[in-house]
Amino acid sequence: MDPEKKNIKSLSKKELEEYLRELGEPKYRRKQIFTWLFQKMAYDFNEFTDLPKALRQRLASDFYIGRLEVKHRAVSSDGTVKFLLKLEDGLEVETVLIPDGKRRTVCVSSQVGCALGCTFCATGTLGFKRNLATWEIVEQVLIARRYLRDIGEERDVTNVVFMGMGEPLLNLDAVLQAIHILNHDRGPNIGARKITVSTLGILEGIYRLADSPIQFKLALSLHSAIQEKREKIMPLAKRVSLKDLKKAIAYFYLKKRRWVTLEYIHLPGYNDTEEDIQALVAFIGTLPVKINVIPYNPYPGGPFRSPTPEEFEDFIRRLRRLPWTVTPRKPRGRDIFGACGQLFLHVNRAEPVKGVQTR
Repeated sequence: MDPEKKNIKSLSKKELEEYLRELGEPKYRRKQIFTWLFQKMAYDFNEFTDLPKALRQRLASDFYIGRLEVKHRAVSSDGTVKFLLKLEDGLEVETVLIPDGKRRTVCVSSQVGCALGCTFCATGTLGFKRNLATWEIVEQVLIARRYLRDIGEERDVTNVVFMGMGEPLLNLDAVLQAIHILNHDRGPNIGARKITVSTLGILEGIYRLADSPIQFKLALSLHSAIQEKREKIMPLAKRVSLKDLKKAIAYFYLKKRRWVTLEYIHLPGYNDTEEDIQALVAFIGTLPVKINVIPYNPYPGGPFRSPTPEEFEDFIRRLRRLPWTVTPRKPRGRDIFGACGQLFLHVNRAEPVKGVQTR
């Protein structure tokens, strides 16, 4: 990185078009540059072979091509790959690549740390540092694509979920711009319906997502349909009622005609009683939703334990009596600290946990 040059990936469409106009270059040059940056994943302006040599030299003199450093890469026994990425300012975020059948899903971060402090999430212990820029979000997907290419994997990234570090709807402008790039046919070209944005329940953001023209999916981190219980594990819930959340979800479906996924972390003994299930029934009502159940992935010092296989199976069995699709999500990458914030804590703690391979 040259401190006297600007990162070309940080330019807006308007800024790049204005730069090229001042050089007397035709408008289609911007599309060519966009393709090299976000589809072909070039890091050297000399690779932009369909641009005139003089333009390539001018670009190299005025800009650099931003990239994130892979500080650590951990590969799980189940094939999950977790990346700890160093940003240009020295801060770090996590990205996870999850292979599952024909799908190759990348879980991206949208913030450095998180300000919402959920008690079940390791990222909440880190505090909030800053929002990620659009290019930093997109670069996480490009790093996963390069990894797949470098190991000789025939399949490219197929899905993207905004379920990594941070609350995506508190960085919504950058998230929406990143989705546009990821979905673009000159970029990674990931189908809109294979992109999911997860939220703890930022109401204004849900309404903005609903009004966006791109047909991506929405996932709500619910974890309890009892207001008091939700407030104890999710401080945001003290400001956002379940009633208002339900209205926002209904609006999203009305605008998008896309079923919303309710994410529900199984915290044994806390949110898995019959009272909890009946509260869930009452909350859903006639909403068109699916329920995605995740066994809690504990972190050192966390207040909850992971459910036993028998407890988890019993909870799923009771949920499947309900008239909605219930999908258990099997734990991925536990041996590499797969949940949000865990690899960061492992790598940066004074005495990393033995037996976890990072490279």
